Amino acid sequence: MTSGAAAMPAWESMSEEQVGRWREVLDGVAGMLPEGPVSVLVDGGPHTGAFAERLACRLRDAGRVRPGGEASGPGLRTVTVAAGSGWRARPPVGGWDVVIWLRSHRAAGGDAENGADIVIDLHDVTWPVIRHVAPRLAGQGGWFAAETRAFFGPRAAAWDAKFGDDVPAYTSAIAEAALPEGGSVVDVGCGTGRALPVLRSAVGPAGKVIGVDLTPQMLDTARAHGRARHCVLMLADARRLPFADARLDAVFAAGLVQHMPDPAAALVELARITRRGGRLIVFHPSGRAALAARHGRILRPGELLAQARLGPLLARTGWRLDAYDDPPHRFLVLATRC
Repeated sequence: MTSGAAAMPAWESMSEEQVGRWREVLDGVAGMLPEGPVSVLVDGGPHTGAFAERLACRLRDAGRVRPGGEASGPGLRTVTVAAGSGWRARPPVGGWDVVIWLRSHRAAGGDAENGADIVIDLHDVTWPVIRHVAPRLAGQGGWFAAETRAFFGPRAAAWDAKFGDDVPAYTSAIAEAALPEGGSVVDVGCGTGRALPVLRSAVGPAGKVIGVDLTPQMLDTARAHGRARHCVLMLADARRLPFADARLDAVFAAGLVQHMPDPAAALVELARITRRGGRLIVFHPSGRAALAARHGRILRPGELLAQARLGPLLARTGWRLDAYDDPPHRFLVLATRC
């Protein structure tokens, strides 16, 4: 099953925390598999085959599968490990229930997740993360908070060292939004808070700035950099924000909407907390094409942040699209609460 793959580090060589993370991911995937066909993509590095083997063993130990070739009974499924771009066109004889697809490198021009139902990010072999779950799967809402924290928590301390040079892009975007002097603004998914001092300058000393993030370590890093003095920091989920209806004058969302499990519901929640006439700023310090190229893929017309799709989505969720800008150096959308 793992022929040609590099050997997975033994659990004995990992810390207790790392072994626990492995078990969380394996148990999480096993628990969310539905009845009927499903594909699991294991993405990143030479250890994909070893991960697939462990997942298949975990499913068998849980009574969820029988070895390939045996007839499936109620609650049992056949597991097949596959590789290459043609796996969907050549299913094993007799069909399949679970395909665990191995991808060490994303093919140029490929889709981000290649249509898989579940995607496991294995670029850090000691710290696997569930990166994507198809909305149709049971429990798709429950995995999001835990996996978001699992991904961003270990990266928080070094986040600014990797991305800290994009503050000028934040400054320019926020200036174009023309936030009201003395207004109230929330940065949803604020991370380490790089935008918070800029938002404070935009609304002035009489304004109110709130930073919200789901990952405690990100907020701790924001405090360590002194950014808490610019605002109030809150630990909260963007899907259920702790604000009254029509409370705020503006919402800033950098790299947030496209990563939500239900982007439409997320935009509705952002609209709920924003007063009529208030401003939404959707931002990323790289344009869509530049970001896609960095991740080894090309843009598709139907992607969430494409103007033809995002404009109608905003209209359905309580917003009016005012400006759309997508050059290589940034992505910026300005919208008004209807």
